[in-house]
Amino acid sequence: MSRPEHAPDDGAGPAPAPVADPAELLDLSLGHLYAGAIRAVARHRVADLLAELGPSTAAELARAAGLDAAHLRGVLRLLATRGVFAEEEPSGSSGGPEPRFRLTPAAELLREDVPHSQRTLSVMLTDEMFERLSARLDESVRTPGPSFAEVFGVEFFPYLMANPEKGELFDLGMTSFAAPVDEAVAELFPWPERGTVVDVGGGRGGLLRAVLRRHAGLTGVLFDRPDAVGRHLLGDEPELEGRWRAESGDFFDGVPGGGDVYVLKHVLHDWPDEDCLRILRACRAAAPEDARLLVVDSVIPPGNAPHPAKSLDVLMAALLEGRERTREEFAALLAPAGFRLRHVHDTGLFASAVEAVAARVPPADA
Repeated sequence: MSRPEHAPDDGAGPAPAPVADPAELLDLSLGHLYAGAIRAVARHRVADLLAELGPSTAAELARAAGLDAAHLRGVLRLLATRGVFAEEEPSGSSGGPEPRFRLTPAAELLREDVPHSQRTLSVMLTDEMFERLSARLDESVRTPGPSFAEVFGVEFFPYLMANPEKGELFDLGMTSFAAPVDEAVAELFPWPERGTVVDVGGGRGGLLRAVLRRHAGLTGVLFDRPDAVGRHLLGDEPELEGRWRAESGDFFDGVPGGGDVYVLKHVLHDWPDEDCLRILRACRAAAPEDARLLVVDSVIPPGNAPHPAKSLDVLMAALLEGRERTREEFAALLAPAGFRLRHVHDTGLFASAVEAVAARVPPADA
């Protein structure tokens, strides 16, 4: 039987602690290179080329894309260590043919023409408007509040309005970001057979469209600022005609009444608690007593395991005055607004669906 790791060693004191591997910290310190590599292959559509050509050498891909073979080989080899592309061993003896690279399931998402493509999102998240924030974290941890305005001289959303090309990139990236979550929430949440879904701060209406497509007995209200509602996606769906309407307004002032389910998707994580309470209270004032609230956001899990919510939490704090929250923090946020957290539905993606009801209704689970 082996001795426990920290058991005394014949009276000589505790066993020495395991020695850390400096290579792990080295790899983490060079993490910005992984983001840069993702950006390179996404911008130059390397995944699309591999889908067209099949497994290829870096030289073959470089010729097709007009890139440098040596640089591309290093980028692909680096990403292959994380499962984005795979490097195949060359056949033959030393000095034989170059290794070929092939697509993996993760690399497939970098293609332009696949369902729920993440190519545009990858280009957006590796853009300078985010990259420069991460480079400044050593200074931004000194003081509360977002660092975006300090870096760019203006707050985030005004920056997008003043830079239309960045605004367009952000819109396209967020569409990629949201699409898989829209489909998952439309499928897994226990929507009523009939009733009205009010999508508060629903942007262009991607989630509402997914819900109405899947649940023929539901109608919907898309509610957001005039500029967002004016670019909605719902008019492109003839089969949804007559089942939705769009209203514009400010969710701090009030939201449409009479809904059966009120949805806040990727809204609360933009705001500090005091502003979230204003939004939640506006929903509670508009909602009938038996209505439900659905908050779609990342939920930070306990423990030390990696989770996208932990990365997004750091980003939201630097970008806006927002944050991601734990289940307990959601429950504490909902209670003063008159809601009780009922259940957290795991989508299997980076976001969850937090279901809440009027506080007088008993919870479904602890």
